Amino acid sequence: MIKPLADRVLVEPKEAETKTAAGLYIPDTAKEKPQQGKVLAAGPGKKDEPMEVKVGDMVLYGKYAGTEVTVDGKTYLIMKQSDILAVL
Repeated sequence: MIKPLADRVLVEPKEAETKTAAGLYIPDTAKEKPQQGKVLAAGPGKKDEPMEVKVGDMVLYGKYAGTEVTVDGKTYLIMKQSDILAVL
């Protein structure tokens, strides 16, 4: 597994919606990047900035936040704690 350093967080993005509330299917070309995910691992934080998120938290992050990493066919995001907007 990936172990983030300093104030970095490993997030598993939530799957993109495939259907609208009305029941219409969304094609792959029209899907938006998910902006929610689950924290799988978190670094120890910085000396002057402790970690506020912990493993298992559902978080909301910016649309273009983080760096995509693929491990064993699964896509994850590694981002700084400051890229996280809220804990859900």
